[in-house]
Amino acid sequence: MTPPDSLRLRACVTERSAHAPADLRPAGELAPSLALPWIVKLRYGVLGGLSGLILLTHFVLGILLPIRWLAIPLALMASTNLLVYRFASRVGDRPALGYLLAFDTLALTALLALTGGPANPLTLLYLVQITLSAVVLSKEWTWSLGILSVLGFGFLFWVHVRVSVFEAHHTTEGFSIHLAGMWIAFAAATLLVTVFIGKVSEALRRREQEVLALHDLIGRHERLASIATLAAGAAHELGTPLGTIAITSRDMELRTMKPGGDLELAADARLVRAEVERCRSILQRMSARGAEQPGELPVRIQLSELLEKVRCDLPVPDRELVELIAQSPGWAELPADAAHQALVALVKNGLDAANHEQPVTLSAGSTGQSVRFVVTDRGCGMSQDTLNRVAEPFFTTKPTGQGMGLGTYLVRVFAEQLGGRLVFESEPGKGTKAILEMPLVAHGE
Repeated sequence: MTPPDSLRLRACVTERSAHAPADLRPAGELAPSLALPWIVKLRYGVLGGLSGLILLTHFVLGILLPIRWLAIPLALMASTNLLVYRFASRVGDRPALGYLLAFDTLALTALLALTGGPANPLTLLYLVQITLSAVVLSKEWTWSLGILSVLGFGFLFWVHVRVSVFEAHHTTEGFSIHLAGMWIAFAAATLLVTVFIGKVSEALRRREQEVLALHDLIGRHERLASIATLAAGAAHELGTPLGTIAITSRDMELRTMKPGGDLELAADARLVRAEVERCRSILQRMSARGAEQPGELPVRIQLSELLEKVRCDLPVPDRELVELIAQSPGWAELPADAAHQALVALVKNGLDAANHEQPVTLSAGSTGQSVRFVVTDRGCGMSQDTLNRVAEPFFTTKPTGQGMGLGTYLVRVFAEQLGGRLVFESEPGKGTKAILEMPLVAHGE
């Protein structure tokens, strides 16, 4: 039975977000969770200030206010402060903060309606929610809160409790041109705050994304340099003993091939030399040069020949398990050696995932703008966590001693440096697809 689409997992490992650590997330993503505790504290301060101001106005200044009714929105604001973290755990910090600011706008409208309506000078507090949203939330939330605030201000013209002390600056009955002008000025201020602060916040977020991308690029180059240093040191230290072993095994092979020699010992000597060459090949693949191929120019190659070369580079038992599919057009311009090494690494990973029992498909074709290689295995698949980490250096799910965790990482670096991408799609229990796409320099029929 084919698993549902919800079980089809996917990860593009050449995108920064797929392999960046959590602490390098942009501030635009972290801002709501960072701002929520501070806004909760701010609301407690606002609640205390408003309560004190209402009591001062009513009992000290002698301006009679409906205190019992005013206690209702204040109590609701206090209760939302107590429940906001539980609500955020269900819907997320960003929606919780947006709904909290919207509730504050409605609560402020209720308080102003009970204390003079549009004549109350505290109508400027509407701008607080709009400004906070422009800084820590999205522009959709900011525009929504701006419209809600303007509508709330307008609502006060029709429904409010008159407070004579706030109306001393105008003596006309009914509709006040002065208050209408305040409403228009407030709407203009809301528009300017929403647009200007929103643009500034968006520009800062873009700049931060660029800084994070540069930070990630520097980190990748540092990891490549460390791998190259490791490979150079290993090659320097192991080159002499490996050369000695190769010469000695060759000498043993020549001696045993004389009349009366031990043929089994000759076979063992050849096996030792083959393993020495394998060690040398591993040291070469460990180097960053295996991914970057500095100085290698793109050459016009036939895709079918490239796929066949990849299969021929595999051990003899594995060659029979690799199915090749070359689609039309069959030509492309690519760094041939780097592309060959990248495909060998992906095919070997596919064979390991299939336990060398089920076939692995290697296909190639052009989409017009890029060349696309797909390696499909029929193994057990990968979880989402494994997909997100599959291209990290030195990450491997193989048993100890059977893999260094560098193959996929070097393929990712190769794809990034050519402006391509490496994507993995996996269905648990069904297998995995490794998709390597690279831009075409030129192609023909």
